[in-house]
Amino acid sequence: MLDRLRGDVPAKRHNARTIAALTGNPGCSRRAVLDAAGVDKPKLAEHIGFPMGFGQSRFALARGNGFEAMLKADGCLLLLSVLSGVLGIDPGDAGYDDLGADDDATLAARHERTRQLLTAPPSGHGAAQPSPSGGEAAAARAALIDHPLLTLDVAGRTVFLEPDLIAFQARGRLHVVEIKSFAIVDDQADSAKVSAAAVQAAVYVLALRRLLAELGHDPALVSHDVVLVCPRDFSLTPQAVVIDVRKQLATLKRQLTRLASVSELAAGLPAGTSFDVALPPAELVASLRRVEARYAPECLSACELAVFCRHESAGSTAALGRPVRDALGGVETVAEALELAAGTRTPTEEQVEAAALLQAAARLRAEIG
Repeated sequence: MLDRLRGDVPAKRHNARTIAALTGNPGCSRRAVLDAAGVDKPKLAEHIGFPMGFGQSRFALARGNGFEAMLKADGCLLLLSVLSGVLGIDPGDAGYDDLGADDDATLAARHERTRQLLTAPPSGHGAAQPSPSGGEAAAARAALIDHPLLTLDVAGRTVFLEPDLIAFQARGRLHVVEIKSFAIVDDQADSAKVSAAAVQAAVYVLALRRLLAELGHDPALVSHDVVLVCPRDFSLTPQAVVIDVRKQLATLKRQLTRLASVSELAAGLPAGTSFDVALPPAELVASLRRVEARYAPECLSACELAVFCRHESAGSTAALGRPVRDALGGVETVAEALELAAGTRTPTEEQVEAAALLQAAARLRAEIG
């Protein structure tokens, strides 16, 4: 059913960024269905006349790719030296496994290889080595897994996820390592970018913990402390910082449980609903309007269809933001709100509280004005 909604085009895969955006607005059935069906939302938005303007420039992408390539050159030698300061990894004693570049054709193989590496200890881990006293001691060695592939169940669908790296700290603790191209200047970084990176890293931590549980290991072996590696100041010199993502993990788990099953949503759509970008724009718009959206201004920085949804929700209280929508529960439109504030509309039972709030605000405005 979901594949049919997309049409005869390859599916766009979920990633940590899309999951973070989806869980940030779990009431949006439209995004849940489109993402689960693998619809190319940027192309869809452009085709219906509402292109989205956000995203990294090609220069920022090139800088980010160059920074990551520099860190991972020569078996991650530079990255290991950076991680040694925050994880205690000895660069000379660390194993390194590269599972290969991202490719849809190798998803199953890379996921299975990731499972194998996590089932067995990292290179040298648990091996008996002589202690200074001549006895035997279990010496845990560090290791890095590059291009690992994890899975996570999102709204009834299994999605593949690829963190930048998984690092085994000494004694077998696992840390998610994220490489970002935004700079840390004077030990400060853009708070919005750090917050977004933390949520994305939390997605990987959750997926990794669930994989360990599936393999019969203690999920707590995956640390809630993730490592963010960014350029320092205005150079490409790397700097590693540790971020605690326990808050993001709690929010993520709560929101994932609230997401309705996408299969149930798709099954309830009217016949003829399709998001095939080969269709005329009018048909696509009609199909989009059959799936409930939950627009908020925050969507403009997270969803490629936000411009269309904003246009569609013009005149609604929801378009003014979640705080307004929550405060005016039961009042769907701005016109209703103005009439209730002026006392020219009799509120329904569910609008009584909101009407009192609006009328109080109107009186206060009149006194000030």
